[in-house]
Amino acid sequence: MKAINLSPQLTKDLQVLQQDEIDSYHTYLKLASIVKDESNRQLLQKIAHQEMVHYSTWKRYTQTDVQPNWMKVHLYFWIAKLFGLTFGVKLMEKSEEKAQDDYRHHLTQIPEIEKVLQEEEVHENQLLNMDEESLKYAGSVVLGLNDALVELTGALAGFTFAFQKTSIIALAALITGISASFSMAASEYLSTKAEAGEQDPLKSAIYTGLAYILTVTLLVLPYFILNNYLIALAAALMIAILIIAIFNYYISIAKDFSFSKRFIEMTIISLGVATFSFALGLIIRQVFGIDI
Repeated sequence: MKAINLSPQLTKDLQVLQQDEIDSYHTYLKLASIVKDESNRQLLQKIAHQEMVHYSTWKRYTQTDVQPNWMKVHLYFWIAKLFGLTFGVKLMEKSEEKAQDDYRHHLTQIPEIEKVLQEEEVHENQLLNMDEESLKYAGSVVLGLNDALVELTGALAGFTFAFQKTSIIALAALITGISASFSMAASEYLSTKAEAGEQDPLKSAIYTGLAYILTVTLLVLPYFILNNYLIALAAALMIAILIIAIFNYYISIAKDFSFSKRFIEMTIISLGVATFSFALGLIIRQVFGIDI
């Protein structure tokens, strides 16, 4: 290797890359030890080995050993364990990718950076194609979430101005939501069974139903806690937006989708239906003279 006189800043930057590589190495090995799927385990072990090669590359320049940040290693390990392997490792790769992008200007001094960046891109594509059940049924979760958000935000807005009493609104919305969740789960079961694809119809139905019921519960909760129906409606809509944001952030990391595009689209649809139902409930109350 041709000797390069490193500036203090370049040395510092390479040590940051070293830190990312050694942290990733230990995280991938730790995750590989708990993964049941053999192909996923082998992939994680292979990527861990390459991360150590990258670490050694930077070490040749810095002539310094960097100790793993065990807090970071354990953090990403538990994120992957709790929220899914693909999400955890992709989130970690995003962090590493940002550091690499920041130091691309060093390419002229250290040509090996280009090779490392290409290998990291391969890692990302391999991780994206990992076979994980939670992502295999992401479409079923999306179906449950979308339907619950659109239908129940609309129903809540309509019930709010038709009944104007939180206890009655909560009861009506809960009955509507739970009934709809079973209907959606049954429809997903029949649809998946008819397609005869890789997905298990029963699991698809369960994912759809659970996503629907969870969303319904969170949206109706303010009506059980608050007395003012307008404040309860505002809280329910805020929860709907929060659910949309959290879910789309998860999917954008795990499957490399655009967060902003999907978030805006789902938010506009949900709030648009809620606004229409809000007006419809008010009109029905006035026309039919409903007073509860």
